[in-house]
Amino acid sequence: MTIRVRLTALSVAGAAALGLITAPAIAAPSRPQDTDQVAVFGHRGASGYRPEHTLASYELAARMGADYIEPDLVSTKDGVLVARHENEIGGTTDVAEHPEFAGRKTTKVIDGSSVTGWFTEDFTLAELKTLRAKERIPDVRPNNTIYDGRYEVPTFQEVLDLRARLSRELRRDIGVAPETKHPSYFAKLGLALEPGVVEALTRNGLNRPDAKVAVQSFEVANLKELDRSLRVQLVQLISNSGAPQDFVEAGDPRTYADLVKPAGLREIAAYADVIGPDTKVILPVNADGFLTAPTTVVADAHAAGLEVVPYTVRAENKFLPADFRSSADPAAFGDVFGFFRALFEQDIDGIFSDHPDIAVTARDEFADR
Repeated sequence: MTIRVRLTALSVAGAAALGLITAPAIAAPSRPQDTDQVAVFGHRGASGYRPEHTLASYELAARMGADYIEPDLVSTKDGVLVARHENEIGGTTDVAEHPEFAGRKTTKVIDGSSVTGWFTEDFTLAELKTLRAKERIPDVRPNNTIYDGRYEVPTFQEVLDLRARLSRELRRDIGVAPETKHPSYFAKLGLALEPGVVEALTRNGLNRPDAKVAVQSFEVANLKELDRSLRVQLVQLISNSGAPQDFVEAGDPRTYADLVKPAGLREIAAYADVIGPDTKVILPVNADGFLTAPTTVVADAHAAGLEVVPYTVRAENKFLPADFRSSADPAAFGDVFGFFRALFEQDIDGIFSDHPDIAVTARDEFADR
């Protein structure tokens, strides 16, 4: 199986008639013919429109046409995998409003950085379920704050259940791309993430080569471990700076920049199928935020037998290269179609986006050209 998808989509009119399109913004266009398509990953769901890592966000992403939904996974105190971008939940839930949990606020060192807040590993699942999600970046996405307090913190199993239900309802296979967050950190706590990922995928009939599953990590050792247990695609995430945390802890001097050199890519191909680089690894920017010449990373990765799925395209000016900003307002939408086009011209195989409806439209327009 490859990340690029064979897609036969319902027409927008037909989907609307069935009540399948309920989303705002740009509707997913029709693709009446079978064709190879760059895969669209709903980054943390449709997090441009709903608080991230909620079932509502994942469902909206699928209804907007995303090929994959992407839950980041962390562990609870009792070893249950839940979907949060970070184990610190002060910024994404209403935990600060719960006086019964005030004493759990603390400071920890996570991957070398000091972080103060509330952490999933200090809560049982039952306790987490008393919290409600909120928008992480309300200054940039104020419209999303109307959904604050409406949604629970979902478990990985609940995400997989949603994926199965939407696949049946939408009559297309919705993929899932879980990311293991801070795997070395959780392993030291005795809450290793990998066994739960393997068990959940196996129990749900998704641990097979043709399953639409891509498991991600910024670290290397846990992907190598997962490669021995999983039959699905594995994604080596690549930051535009720094090094994998397990390399740092092991005294390995290599950085992410080393991993995207031809020799590093060949090594990755021995245990993974895909690289997920920051967009800046493919399209670097200068000190003023403007694009410079593309790198050879995509071509080099393809030469090593790897597919390339960069992260993350967001529509707001704050997150776009300066070339595509529409104004000085960080929350206003810029020329995100232009940025998508620049990325698609690099022959990527997929894309992570907080705005999957726009990604689908841009992808299909580029394919038509």
